[in-house]
Amino acid sequence: MDIEQIFKNNQDWVKKKLSLDTNYFKNLSKGQNPEILYIGCSDSRVTAEELMGVDPGDAFVHRNIANMVPNTDLSAMSVIDYAVTQLEVKLIVVCGHYYCGGVKAAMQPADLGLLNPWLRNIRDVYRLHEKELNAIVDEDERYKRLVELNVQEQCINVIKTAAVQKATKNRNIDVHGWVFDIHSGKLIDLNIDFESILKEIEEIYRLD
Repeated sequence: MDIEQIFKNNQDWVKKKLSLDTNYFKNLSKGQNPEILYIGCSDSRVTAEELMGVDPGDAFVHRNIANMVPNTDLSAMSVIDYAVTQLEVKLIVVCGHYYCGGVKAAMQPADLGLLNPWLRNIRDVYRLHEKELNAIVDEDERYKRLVELNVQEQCINVIKTAAVQKATKNRNIDVHGWVFDIHSGKLIDLNIDFESILKEIEEIYRLD
């Protein structure tokens, strides 16, 4: 990658923005008021703002390997807390994508060193849904289904956080699970029935 070209691209981008609105960066510097928190994968093929068609300032974004929301990850927990309590976002999205390298790695019995504890979170998702996944004969379809189930479990992890539980006592925060289909470029809403899922675990995870 040509570093000089990156700075040239930046200059072109600045000129383009200013040609449309001379106050663009002045207004952008005044602060942010995004309505959506997007939690996605770090995969270089999956860029949050571009695939949603939104501009800078429209989405608060957190990305990591395989769009995970483990409660031990201070980065993810801090992002959720700030987005909910300070920015007061109205929508939280966990977006996975088919053919995710992190999910694929978690399906392999390989020692990957430092990645092991991170990937174990995905393997725990497999364990929770082992019966369903093992019933899928086609390996590619099983892989895609694990991507979807991982999104579902990370959404549940979002809902279990203290920040979200406290905020939803006073206002509505919608949580959605999406998958980006790299083959078609389309976003897919998994339409997860969180109400029925949470009924089974609410007593355990509810914070008064």
